[in-house]
Amino acid sequence: MVAKKININIDSNQGARPVALLVQVASRFECHIDVEHDDKKVNAKSIMGMMSLGLTEGEEVTIYADGDDETEAINDIEKCLCGV
Repeated sequence: MVAKKININIDSNQGARPVALLVQVASRFECHIDVEHDDKKVNAKSIMGMMSLGLTEGEEVTIYADGDDETEAINDIEKCLCGV
């Protein structure tokens, strides 16, 4: 299992688009991926779960990935959340 804290740097004025993109990125991987914010942990592959976090720019989340492609998953999700 890999875990990484990430500061969100996405434009929150885009509505659900950044969250939908994150779910698409997470869904490409075989490993299990969770996103934790304010003591709430959700499956990163669930659009409803991710929307329930209400993430905005400048907040910190912790990403957990567990599986064969966990390192690649964490790296790609970080790129997505940091606007790289």
